[in-house]
Amino acid sequence: MGVEGIILAAGLSTRAASYKMTLAFNNKTVIENTIDNMLDFCKKVFIVGGYKIENLQPIVEKYSKVELVLNEDYMQGMYSSVKKGMSCIREDNFFFTPGDYPLITPEVYSELLLHKAPVVIPTFEGRRGHPILFNSDITYDVMHCTAYKTLREVIRTKYTVLTEVNCRGIIMDLDTMEDYEMMIASRLRR
Repeated sequence: MGVEGIILAAGLSTRAASYKMTLAFNNKTVIENTIDNMLDFCKKVFIVGGYKIENLQPIVEKYSKVELVLNEDYMQGMYSSVKKGMSCIREDNFFFTPGDYPLITPEVYSELLLHKAPVVIPTFEGRRGHPILFNSDITYDVMHCTAYKTLREVIRTKYTVLTEVNCRGIIMDLDTMEDYEMMIASRLRR
């Protein structure tokens, strides 16, 4: 079973008031932590960039199994980046997460791979989070069905397995500088 990964990093970071992907976190950047936690489970990882993609270039060049992909339509919103990332998928399964989830542990990826379903979503205390493991069949609906406007709408039509994990990081994304400070504090408590 081949597995690839998609990490979204094209957004404007408007609520963070700073380009959040390159913020320092755990002696690296936020995006490097997200990549490092996923990479061992994937043949290849696609980083979908847009806004400030030039800041991602030197980071991604350090990784032989990571490819930076430009979403020229990133101003149209996240779903355009979802489509761009899914257009790159060649393996049977893939992980998907926004780039601002640096606290997802490798154990979460291992747990998701234990399940066979079109969609496998981790939960923490009953709340859904990231990463999501998809069967690549979903890419057809995302790429070709114009009735869908968000990935969430597509997921609702698929058989989904929810699996509880012991990792609060799956529900901790970095939208604001307050989120960033909470993540740093959470990392220090580990």
